[in-house]
Amino acid sequence: MTELASGTGPLFTDPDPDAARTVFREKSRALTNKVMSVREAVEHFVHDGDYVGSGGFGANRIATAPLHEILRQKKRNLGFAGHTTTHDFQIMAAGNLDGEKLLARVDAAYIVGLEARGLSPNARRVMQSGDIEVSEWTNYALAARLRAAVMGVPFVPARNMLGTDTFERSAGKEIICPFTGKKLVALPALYPDVSLIHVHESDCYGNCRIKGITIADLDLARCSKRLIITTERIISNDEIRSAPHHTVIPSFCVDAVCEVPYGSYPGNMPGEYFSDEEHLREWLTVEKDEEEFKAFLKKHIYDVPDFESYLQLCGGMERMKELRAQELLLPGKE
Repeated sequence: MTELASGTGPLFTDPDPDAARTVFREKSRALTNKVMSVREAVEHFVHDGDYVGSGGFGANRIATAPLHEILRQKKRNLGFAGHTTTHDFQIMAAGNLDGEKLLARVDAAYIVGLEARGLSPNARRVMQSGDIEVSEWTNYALAARLRAAVMGVPFVPARNMLGTDTFERSAGKEIICPFTGKKLVALPALYPDVSLIHVHESDCYGNCRIKGITIADLDLARCSKRLIITTERIISNDEIRSAPHHTVIPSFCVDAVCEVPYGSYPGNMPGEYFSDEEHLREWLTVEKDEEEFKAFLKKHIYDVPDFESYLQLCGGMERMKELRAQELLLPGKE
């Protein structure tokens, strides 16, 4: 297959499906109880130098608790897939203050911005510092890379990014289609070392249910070498078996199950609770001043033992109930 051009961006992960299979082959398919605390899950399954995938979309259904714990445990030199990442990327970028280097490599599609809320001043500083290696993609391109990994092929062809500066800064390759002679972009498979996905329900083995749109999370779950699930609630395996068609992530993909009610806060959890727009604005405001932001992080993340304590600082169950009422009263909600 003829290669016409190659982007100048670095390729951070090995797209070879056979190399990935050597890891997947060792994963147990047994129904073992995988319930543990978020602290234990991050300690056991997130290692310095790992490439991390984050589930959800924007500030919707993100796994906030393990992201906080990654900061708390001071993980270093991580790679990150920025597939429509907003508050989750904002959290990760907070680990690069004071010369620290939590983030080292980023496959960037949508980062820094929190959509209509504005840009994260700290994430912008981090990305403009020159301290992080960056490869640029579109949201679709990153989703296609995950799909290639799930398919067990080293790349998938697409027309996405042709003729753009994004292609020039990516690690994609322009090729000629052997059937039509037309130009295509080869998008390399992406196998994260570890991914974090928040779901509505899971049993103790990791059979998961997600209500609403799943974005690219079903592919992310299947191509990640290790997977940490946080869930609003743990339900019985009998309940899972009573409606197997509702299981979208099977247990054999999962390494850890952590029960974290309100675990997407301050993001939105469809059908559960609305995003805390006041708290997200607070993040964006305090980030303008680095010293103020450091004090904010110390109070809300580093000086608290767990995510539940963070929720207490942010208004506790009274605030969570208000957000739940907002979500349930939205038009179209039952």
